[in-house]
Formats: sequence, structure tokens, C-alpha cells
Amino acid sequence: MKNIQVVDATLRDGGCVIDFNFGDSNIETILEGLNNSGVDCIELGYIHETKGTEHGRTQFIDERAVARALHGKKKKGTTYLAMMDYGTFDVDKLSQHSDEMIDGIRLAFHKKDFQDVGRIGRTIIDKGYQLFIQPMLTLWYDDRELLELIDLVNRELPEISAFYIVDSFGEMRNNDVIRILNLVDHNLKKNIPVGFHSHNNLQLSYSNVISVLQFPTTRDLYLDSSIMGMGKGAGNLISELLLEHLNLYYGKRYEISPLLNVIDLVLNRIRANDYWGYSAEYYLSAINHCSPSYARHFHQKHMLPINEIAELLGRIDLSKRISFDKKYADDLYHSYVTKAIDDDNAYAALKSIFFEKEVLVLAPGRSIEDENDKILEYIASNDVVVLAINTIHQNIPADYVFISNRKRYTRFCELFSNSTTPLICTSNIRPDTKEVYYINYADYLCEDPNIESNAGMMALNLLLKLGVRRLILAGFDGFGFGQHASDTLPDAMTNVEWNRLNHSISEHISKICKTVDTKFLTKSNYEIA
Repeated sequence: MKNIQVVDATLRDGGCVIDFNFGDSNIETILEGLNNSGVDCIELGYIHETKGTEHGRTQFIDERAVARALHGKKKKGTTYLAMMDYGTFDVDKLSQHSDEMIDGIRLAFHKKDFQDVGRIGRTIIDKGYQLFIQPMLTLWYDDRELLELIDLVNRELPEISAFYIVDSFGEMRNNDVIRILNLVDHNLKKNIPVGFHSHNNLQLSYSNVISVLQFPTTRDLYLDSSIMGMGKGAGNLISELLLEHLNLYYGKRYEISPLLNVIDLVLNRIRANDYWGYSAEYYLSAINHCSPSYARHFHQKHMLPINEIAELLGRIDLSKRISFDKKYADDLYHSYVTKAIDDDNAYAALKSIFFEKEVLVLAPGRSIEDENDKILEYIASNDVVVLAINTIHQNIPADYVFISNRKRYTRFCELFSNSTTPLICTSNIRPDTKEVYYINYADYLCEDPNIESNAGMMALNLLLKLGVRRLILAGFDGFGFGQHASDTLPDAMTNVEWNRLNHSISEHISKICKTVDTKFLTKSNYEIA
């Protein structure tokens, strides 16, 4: 019967979720849980010469730092590994293997670099380490290319511990797995085990690994997973589910309880701030065959409806899909949403309305409801122009509504189809027949990328340009869970993202306060003492 080895990648692939910042205490807790579970192999993290650190993170500066993270607690019979991406570490600097060191290195590389794998892999093996070959995006190899790689391994690296099929973007279906397994099994040297590493964008990691287990081969198998599926984007195959399956059907005796303890003590807390798992954008990244980082990047802008994110992902050049390029992504995004228009007439009309006026700006904070009477009294007692952001609030009259977000525009039309309130829309929106002042989107973006297209900040930028005399701010409570008015649609964001957004908004409003007389009418976390 083929030998089945489970490789838990929580500390490595899971580290991608939090920039590898587990902290020493959490690393020890996770490592202890994995040791106690009886998983066969534990991947401790990345080795990266420039981005790696000595401790506290699972992106390590060298193999000696990885070994120190073990604190001498290597468990007999367990294999300890680290991953190395092609070009991120000079393998000639690897120290010779000893019992205190990690046992093996997983060498990850893209198709364009596979011809160099023989030289690098030979160095790793000659220094005494087990070697695992990890061709990222294996599905992107055509049959001829994959056979070339297999021939290279057979010829130059026949001692490797495993040859992997890697589903980097979580795009493999069952037939893809079986097709590639057949190709590998029939051409790879018979003594070399096969490994499988998947991502769960299509929620197929579990079913795909069942197909690998049922595949008619006598080869040993290495199966990658992570606790709670913790991993980049949609995450990975879930360790506790895999171990339970192997216990039930393959005579294994893994302990599940230690992994549940890790979830309880560490991962639940991390996941509250840094989400991983299924989402529509990660599904879209899989079917568009691109890095999930693109989908995440576009989604985090909170500007486009999900169908337009799909359209945008489909426009990514094939040569750019493998690795996330932030500048390219931003350029693509701006070319998609920015539509330059002649807004001279609209701008002139708005200036005649707002110039030298006191403007009450209504943001969507809960204080709009909590301090409703105060706002109504202010409107009744003062000569103000009322500008609402994204929505019309119940019982509070608005003279104009500012919208710079296609999702918010669609939502507004659904909720207020009979509204006659004039709209001020930016040129990235495609308005219908409503009365609209249509202005150039790019002219009112913020320099800070965290709030670049934040509707409230863009509205304030517009009002400054129009020469208002005074700004009165209501509903600028500060973003976070439970702080939106009931008639608004908050974005799904983590606490870390909320805090980053709040900091940037606070800085921007602080600058505005130095330019124009500004008063907070309702409670606000942005108010300067």
C-alpha cells in the first residue's frame, strides 16, 4: 500500500495571510499542536534572503533562523521543512545539513525558471537536505513542457523526496488533477513520490485530494494542508478534515484535538482581523486564471460591483497573471474606471451653488440616527446647503447627494428610485436619466492610497475646490463594525483595514481643517481636540 504523508503548511502558507507575523509565542503554540497531532511533515516557513527575519515571523532570513524557531523540539519521526522561492536565496550559502537543522527544502519556481532547477536542486541535495520540487501553477504547463521538467528531474535529481502538482490559483477541477497525475505517474521515475498542493478558490481542495488518494498508483503521496485552511486568499485544504478522512479510510492515527486547540488559542483570533477563505473575488480569480492578489486588490477599493471586478480580472494581460504587480493593477484599474469628460458646465453650475456657502455634509455614520434632532435643528436654524454622501437619510432633507462609487450608485437607485434630489456623480459612474452633475473622477481622488477613492473624502475635496466658506460634518463617526446608519451598506472589512482607513481619513480631515473652517456637528473619532 502506498505511504501517505501529510505536510502541514500553516506556518508557511498561513503566514501569507499576516505577512508571516505570527509572533514567537504563536509559532510555538502552532508547532506544539502540529507535533502532538502526529502530522508527518511540518513546513515552518519561507527562507528569503532579503525579506526574511531572525525570529517572530515565519519568513526567515536563512535556514539557521528556521532551525532556531524549533527550539530544539524536533519530534522523532517528523520531517521539518522550509520553502524557498526561486531567486530569493543563494543556495550556495546554505550550511551543511546537521541533525539540529531542518530536514528538507521545498523549491518553488515558475515555468520560465525550471531549466535552472537542476543546478539549484543539486546544490541543496549535496548539502544534505531533502528536496521537494514544487512547480507553481502546474496546470499552466502544457504536456510537452511538463514532460521536459519531469525528464530534467529524472536525469539530474532522481533522489528528490517528492515531485509536486501545485494548484497555485485554486483553479484545478477533478479532470485537471487526474490528467496531470496520469502524465506524472507514467513518466516520473517510479521511486519518486508525488505531492499535491491545492488552494480552495473553487472549494475543490477536499474533493481533489480524494481524487489523488483514489488514483491507481503505487507511489508514495505527500498531501499539503493547513489548520483551518489558513492560507493565501481562499486558503488551502483543511488539515483537520484531511486527517479525519485518513483516520477513517486509510488506517491512520492522527490526533485532531491538538489542531482544534490551535484554532481556539491562535487562529480564531487571527481570522477575526485577517480573513481567509471562500469569497466571490477569489472564485473570480480562479476562473480568470490569475493571482488572487489582483482580485483582493480590486475588491479592497470597494468601488466596483462584483460583475465589473470579474470584467477587470478578464482584462489582465496573460503575462501579468502569474505574479501580482501592484503598479500594473492600479494602472489597469484607473484606465477602467476613469473616463475623462468635459465637466466645465457642471463645475460652473456647482460653483454657483456652493461658493462661499456653509455646507452640511452628511456621511453615513450611526450618529446620523442617534443625533437626528440635533441635525434637523441645525438645518432649521442656519442657512446651509446639505450634501449627503451615497444615500438619503430618513427625516433629514438633502439638497444634493454625492456618489463616486458604482456599487453605491446602483444601491441608491434601488432604494430611492422616486427621488428627485439632484445627484453629483463622478465620471466613473454611468448614470441613467436622473438629474446629474457629472464631474471628472480623477480630479478629486486622494493622494493617500488607503482613501484614494473614499466618497466622503472625494466630496470634501470637491467642496474645497468649489470654494465653500465653512464645512459642517455630521455622521463622520469613524469606520468600524456597527457604526453605520441602518440605511447604508457597509463594506466587509477587517479590523485592521478599518483602523488603517480611519487613520488615513483622520489625517485627511486634519489637513482640510487647516484650509477651511470645519466643525463636527455629531460625535466623531476624527474630531481634533
